[in-house]
Amino acid sequence: MSHMLKQTVLAYALLSSSFAHAGFLDFIKDIDTSKLTSSTAASLPANLSNAEVVSGLKQALKKGTSFAVDNLSSEGGFLNQPDVKIPIPASLKPIASSLEMIGQNSLVANFQTTLNKAAEQAVSEAAAIFADTIQNMSIEEAANILKGPENAATEYFKKRSSEQLLEKFLPIVKQATNNAGVTASYKQLIAHTGSFGNFISSQSPDIDNFVAQKAVDALFLRIAEQEKLIRENPAARTTDLLKKVFTP
Repeated sequence: MSHMLKQTVLAYALLSSSFAHAGFLDFIKDIDTSKLTSSTAASLPANLSNAEVVSGLKQALKKGTSFAVDNLSSEGGFLNQPDVKIPIPASLKPIASSLEMIGQNSLVANFQTTLNKAAEQAVSEAAAIFADTIQNMSIEEAANILKGPENAATEYFKKRSSEQLLEKFLPIVKQATNNAGVTASYKQLIAHTGSFGNFISSQSPDIDNFVAQKAVDALFLRIAEQEKLIRENPAARTTDLLKKVFTP
């Protein structure tokens, strides 16, 4: 099997880690394989049709989406996974340490929990937003991107989409932080610090932006993990078609 074919299919496997909803799957269904460039078509092996490639893309999308969204939006998806657990913002660490020294550990723990719960809610609502970003990428464009290093798809998507995703995440996170009680928890944290709390409050961080950025970072981390997994682990190819497409 040609390197180009595997890279083409892999492009969508990677990007699918955060693009779950039916709208994008409909987009994939509507791909006109007759419009593939001659260079892309020429890279297809004789035993694999364009239709099989598109079906492989759809399967990879579904698999990657289920992993990323379910993993991060599940109960404890952020809080119980050290690699994505959202910490206390750096500007609030002095106040958190002071409270813990006087036995107010529960206030600090509750605040951190609400941050992570807000991220869970944001991720569960975000899959449809990501679909709008990926719809503008052609098969040929994805294949060209993947001529770079092995994390090229992840890095390209991060470079092109981070700012837009953060902007779109913010209103979702704002609502999620309200639902999760972040504002109330933050005020409670400040209320227990007296005059020092007044100073911290005047220098308060943008908690919504902080949570939104951490949520976006976590999604990119999971995309990168799926990129590595699909490249290196045959066990990740869980259907006959994926095995056929990705097996050398």
